[in-house]
This record gives sequence, C-alpha cells and structure tokens, in this order.
Amino acid sequence: MLAVVKKPRTNLPLFEVKGEIPSKVIKYLHQVYGQNIELVDEEEQRVKIVETDWYREIKSTITPGDTVRIYRENLGLTQAELGRKLGKYSRQNISDIEHSKRSISKETAKKLSTIFTVPVERFL
Repeated sequence: MLAVVKKPRTNLPLFEVKGEIPSKVIKYLHQVYGQNIELVDEEEQRVKIVETDWYREIKSTITPGDTVRIYRENLGLTQAELGRKLGKYSRQNISDIEHSKRSISKETAKKLSTIFTVPVERFL
C-alpha cells in the first residue's frame, strides 16, 4: 500500500509511506492530515511494461542479436561460453549474431530459448 500525504492548497506530495502500513498509522494520518491523504493500492500502480509506448518504441529498435547479447551478459557468459553451450559455435559466430552479421536459425533460437529460459520468439 502507498499513503501519500499532500500539501494543502497545492495538492503536491508532502511525503509518502510505502509498504505494509498498520491501520493505526493510517488512522493517525487521517486524524492529522484529514482530506490531504490519499491511499493507493500498489497493484493499481503497477503497469505491464510490455504494454507501454516506451517499451514498444525500444523494442522496435532492438535486433535479435541485441537480445542475445543482453541475455548472455545478464548470465555472465562470454561469447565463447555461449558458443559452447549452443554446440560448436565459435566466439566469432556469436559475435556475428550479436552484430546482426549472421541470422539466427529457428533451431538456434530454440537452443537460445532453452539456455536463457525465455520464449523462442525473442530471438526471431
């Protein structure tokens, strides 16, 4: 839960209380600040990032090779290590994929999907 205490007349936030807020604290805030407190359920604040314009704009600029590099780096793998996990791929092959000089086959996309435990569509 989020409790936002707002400044009178300006309606700008004065301070916020986040997390599990005991009912006694909420009651106290209402007594002291009256109508200048707003309670917001944290679930209402959450937004699915894949549904935002920002995500759609960024996604349109990211290549499958960029996706491979991002996932590889997140797992702390070198290009050579990823090549071995894929089976008989050299470091240069992985570099070529990441720099969009080599396309990703459906078979390779399936292997990447397994390695990174994400949907295969991320690499196609």
